[in-house]
Amino acid sequence: MPWSRIFSGIVAIALALTATLLGGWYFTILFAVIVFLGQLEYFDLVRAKGMAPAAKTTMFVSQILLVICTLNGNLADAVTPLAGTFICFYLLFQPKMATIADIAASILGLFYTGYLPSYWVRLRSLDGTAITNLPISDYLSTLWTNIQNRDFGSLPQGLTATALTFVCIWATDIGAYIIGKFFGKTPLSEISPKKTVEGAVFGVAASVFVAVVAAYYLHLPRFPFTGIALGLLIGIAGLLGDLTESMLKRDAGVKDSGQLIPGHGGILDRTDSYIFTAPLVYYFVTLLLPLLTNQ
Repeated sequence: MPWSRIFSGIVAIALALTATLLGGWYFTILFAVIVFLGQLEYFDLVRAKGMAPAAKTTMFVSQILLVICTLNGNLADAVTPLAGTFICFYLLFQPKMATIADIAASILGLFYTGYLPSYWVRLRSLDGTAITNLPISDYLSTLWTNIQNRDFGSLPQGLTATALTFVCIWATDIGAYIIGKFFGKTPLSEISPKKTVEGAVFGVAASVFVAVVAAYYLHLPRFPFTGIALGLLIGIAGLLGDLTESMLKRDAGVKDSGQLIPGHGGILDRTDSYIFTAPLVYYFVTLLLPLLTNQ
């Protein structure tokens, strides 16, 4: 593996862990930057197909969506259709008549690179309002005390759910890369020729292993089945996100979505596994876990 890829990966992990630990606006700002850069790459792919999307409008309403998720995540679902309507109005009054492809590409940009990533902000905000209002020193001191006492169940749910999701995705990526590179023989899909069935299976298995261990320490209900289900959910969603982005690049006729990150390509190349994951984990935590706890 090239050193540039390793170094940029370490920097990305450090930024993600720091923002996740602090939460609140720190986490939102990080994702606002990621969404902005990711949408720049997405709309470059769209323009390569000859479409004329409402790029600036979509990018603006996506940033507003992240802010609203930080203030009140329940309002995000109401804002999204309004944002879509605003994008259509913008295209309607352009000098050149918009096509179906222009409208579809704009709405997909809002959904794929704006709405779905906004669930990371909602996930991190779970049960974190009171403690994130404290000074940072008091907040970090409280976290450290809980970790020293191995009282992981007392940590903010948003912090543990977000960190666990990140680690499962990293385990999936690393496991799939190593096994696929040295032992992979069976192609997984024509969309991404380098991916193998062996790598994909081991990557998902690595995600399940991490989730089961975390479920034990977090005292999740119905252990170990909860950990297995969560690990499968994250591993498979990450794989589908990776293949979806590869499909977009293949259709646009490019190898990488950009060249921003040394050894990794663009922002979308590095974050494709995260796009579908957060919404699924969010509803797993907010809808399924309470049902299992009450049984």
